[in-house]
Amino acid sequence: MTNTRGKRRGTRYMFARPFRKHGPVPLSTYMRIYKKGDIVDIKGTGTVQKGMPHKCYHGKTGRVYNVTQHAVGIIVNKQVKGKILAKRINVRIEHIKHSKSRDSFLQRVKENEKRKIEAKQNGTWIELKRQVCSDRVATSEEVLIKNLSISWGLVRMCTICNWN
Repeated sequence: MTNTRGKRRGTRYMFARPFRKHGPVPLSTYMRIYKKGDIVDIKGTGTVQKGMPHKCYHGKTGRVYNVTQHAVGIIVNKQVKGKILAKRINVRIEHIKHSKSRDSFLQRVKENEKRKIEAKQNGTWIELKRQVCSDRVATSEEVLIKNLSISWGLVRMCTICNWN
C-alpha cells in the first residue's frame, strides 16, 4: 500500500482550482499591496506549489507581520491540543487575499462619526451602540383563524374530490 501520510494528503478538493479558473494566476494577484498590520485570508492555490501554506491554515485569517518581495509573514492562531498558539508562517502572495472581515466595522465607525457630528450640532444625545433586534410582533387571532379556515376548506374539498 502507498504512503498515506503526506503533507498534502486529503487536499484533493481543498487546493483544487474552481471550475473554469484553471491556468495561470491572474496578474491582479501580484498587483495587490500588503502592509504590516493588514488582515488577510489564507487560501491555498493549487497552481502554485511554492510558498503554499499547510492545509491546517487553509481558510484561516491572520495579520501580516513581515513583507518580502514575493511573500508575506503572517501571524495565525492554531489550536494545538488544549492551547491556541500564535503561529508565524511565511506564505507567497498567490495564496492570500485581503480580508473583508473588518469592512463592516470600519463602515460603522464612519457612520457613528457622522451621527456624532450631527448630534453635536443639534445639541442632542444619540445612542451609538448596536441594539439587539426586538422580537417579532405576534399576529392577531383573526388572521390565524382565517388562514386555518381556508386550509381546512381545502382539505375538506380534497377529501370530497379524492385528490389525495
